[in-house]
Amino acid sequence: MTAAHTITLLSRPGCHLCDEARAVVARVADELGVAWTERDITESQQDLRDYGEMIPVTLIDGVQHDFWRVDETRLRRALDV
Repeated sequence: MTAAHTITLLSRPGCHLCDEARAVVARVADELGVAWTERDITESQQDLRDYGEMIPVTLIDGVQHDFWRVDETRLRRALDV
């Protein structure tokens, strides 16, 4: 188990896919001891431009990992060292 990774969930208010992604990210992060944060893209014009059509987006260590849906198995695999 490693805490070396950080997951960032990019979301926006009222997004049902974001709610689903948040549940997966929280569960996986908790089980693996990985830190995670959530960022509302509506608070940044740059985030809106970059990710507006792809929400939710997951980043691992600042690098885009997934968008639209979070595949739990794929996320776990990416965090496995």
